[in-house]
Amino acid sequence: MHPIDTSADWTAAPQATGLFTRLLSGDFDEANARGFRTRLVRFEPGGGTFEPYVHAYWEEIYLVEGDLASLADRSSARAPAYVIRPPGTPHGPFVSQQGCLLLEVQYFADRKTGVATHLDRRAPQPVSG
Repeated sequence: MHPIDTSADWTAAPQATGLFTRLLSGDFDEANARGFRTRLVRFEPGGGTFEPYVHAYWEEIYLVEGDLASLADRSSARAPAYVIRPPGTPHGPFVSQQGCLLLEVQYFADRKTGVATHLDRRAPQPVSG
């Protein structure tokens, strides 16, 4: 394991306020639908996104600390929490009242949903397996 300096190397996220990302690993090529990335996502208190998202890759999110609320379905969570989103899952916009830190893993893969305990409630019908 390697220590992470969480005070440096953050990039402001577009189309959001008070939202920053820090890449940890990966070679993510969204235009060519290949690769993966692992990153930290930080919402400052009151930070949020403005539009819903839908994308063609898998996404797994672990809420490490803080709170996060979805404005679309009025759900909210406090850390620790986890969700998995298959490609095509609508999600967001989001807001964090107290601020939060997420660990986000995004990847292109031909896979089945598998264990669906933490599947996003707005996900397309899960593929068995």
